[in-house]
Order: sequence, then structure tokens, then C-alpha cells
Amino acid sequence: MGKPVVRKPRVGRLGPLVWPIAALLGVLLFNLLFTQGFFHIAVKEGHLYGSLIDIANRAAPVTLLSLGMTLVLATGGVDLSVGAVMAISGAVAALLVRGPGLSVVAVMAAALGVSALAGMWNGALVAFLDIQPIVATLILMVAGRGVAMLLTNGQIITFENPPFEFVGGGFLFGLPFPITIALAALILIGAATRLTAVGLFIEAVGGNATASRLAGVDARAVKLFAYVVCGLCAGMAGTIVTSDIKAADANNVGLYLELDAILAAVIGGTSLSGGRFSLVGSVIGALLIQSLTTTILTRGIAVELTLVVKALVILAVCLLQSEALRRMLVQSAARRSAEGSKR
Repeated sequence: MGKPVVRKPRVGRLGPLVWPIAALLGVLLFNLLFTQGFFHIAVKEGHLYGSLIDIANRAAPVTLLSLGMTLVLATGGVDLSVGAVMAISGAVAALLVRGPGLSVVAVMAAALGVSALAGMWNGALVAFLDIQPIVATLILMVAGRGVAMLLTNGQIITFENPPFEFVGGGFLFGLPFPITIALAALILIGAATRLTAVGLFIEAVGGNATASRLAGVDARAVKLFAYVVCGLCAGMAGTIVTSDIKAADANNVGLYLELDAILAAVIGGTSLSGGRFSLVGSVIGALLIQSLTTTILTRGIAVELTLVVKALVILAVCLLQSEALRRMLVQSAARRSAEGSKR
């Protein structure tokens, strides 16, 4: 008889999320003890305000990026172009807002449509032409920001349009609207990947694309789907940022946010080698990154040290997640205990 099959716990369960949650709670506890009024939430004209609300609001774009990036990473790929897609989406939205009086729905549909095409471009290069994901998406990362600058003629395009400004600066049920968008994206993508076979297909393709293809899974379609969703998430994040600042800034919108998105997904337990992912973990990772940023700013740490401090904390979380490191520490402790007992 063969050995019994031992099923590993699903990534969505609490186990892999212990360290990210612990790190997030640690940052919040630090602020509870040392930052006055950090947990204070005020209600003004039916809207909620406070540091916690601001963290969730400012984390919404990275949260959206990390949700899309999670699916791409789970297929064994990566998308370095999400920041550039944000810039393109914002440029398209700003141009249409200043244009012939289109509705907000039409503006959003156009911006997201262009973002979906960008994701489809990446997916086609990876899935159908077998170009390495890091190379395929690097093309759009470089060219995409150039496209955004061409659309805006290298200028910062400002606008005044209250309905569109609601996307990034409005409130719904007392909460900033970007939080609602991020929650809706989490629910929709979560339902698509956990209540249908899509999530299983993504994990199968990321775990072993050849075996999944032999099992009847269309690996190309799965990869294309992941990149299109990633493009849509990036487009939504771009419209949020553009709406919030009331301008399309092709040079700065989404700059380096692809790194935060990858980092948030990895912190949340998604494997860079593919095959397993956690959407909730990615959201926790995005909140942790924003919480660190907010904490650093409120503590008055020098700007030059901000990235260093954030990197050190995140490095500590990643090391704690490492099974190899934990195994080494346990073995080292066992050896010391054995040596001490001999004495």
C-alpha cells in the first residue's frame, strides 16, 4: 500500500497569516502606546475620520494592485507594469473628464477598458508567445509610462469634475469610497477564485503548468485571465489616485507601486514561485505597508530613513515566515539545550 496522502492546509486559513497579522497588530500596538489619538475616530457630517480610516483609505490603491498581482504571482508570473497602467488609466480618465461631457460611468468604462487591454497585452506575451513574465511586463512598464506622457503631452492635466472626484475623494456609508472599492474587489475576486474552479486552475497552473495542461486545464487562458484582472485592478487604482489629486500626473502616478504590490502579496503568503495564494493575506500585507508608512511619518522619522525602517520591519516579517529559518532556530535551540544538559 502507498503512503497516505497528507493534505496541506489551504493558504487562506489562519496558519500562514499569523506573522503578517502579528506584525500589523504590533505596529498598531506601538501606535496605541506612543502615538496620541491614533485610534481616535471622529464623525463629521456623517463621515468617519481618523488615522485608522486614513490608513485603510491610503492603502486602497496598493490593495487593489496586490489583489491583481496575487493572481499573477500564483500562476508563476509577475507584472512589473501595474504602475505604468495606473498612469495610462489616469491619463485616459483625465482627458475624457475634460472632454465632451461624458458621464462618470463612461469615463470609468473607458479607463478600465484600456487597462484590460494592457493586461491582455501582457497576458498574450506570456501565455501565447512564452516570453518570460519579467521581460514581457518590463516592456509595458517602460513603454506604458511613455504612452501616458504622450497622452498628456508631458503635462500635468488638472480638472474639476465633482462626480469623478467622488471616486477618489467621496464617502459611502461614512467610509471613504476607495475603501468600498477595495472591499468590493476583494469580494468579487475572492468569489471568482474560491467559489468557482478558477482558483484551483490558477494554483494548478502555477504549481505545474505542464501537468495542469495534461489534466485538461487551459493554462494559456488561465494566465491571460490573471493578467487581465491585474490590469483591471491597476486601472481602478489609477482612477482612484487621479480622482483624489484631481490631476493626471504621468510621471508620478503609480511610480514604484508595483514593488509595494509584490511585497504585499509575498508578505500575505503568496508564493513567488506560483501555486498558492492568499487574497486576504495580500490585503493584510497592503495594510501593514501603509501602517508602517503612516507610523514613520507621524513619529517624525527623517525622510532619508523612512524606506530603511520600513524595509527592516518587512524583512523581519519575511524572515519569520521562513520555515527554513524557523527550523534552523529550533535546531540551534535544541543543540544548546542538549549541551547545557550535558554540563
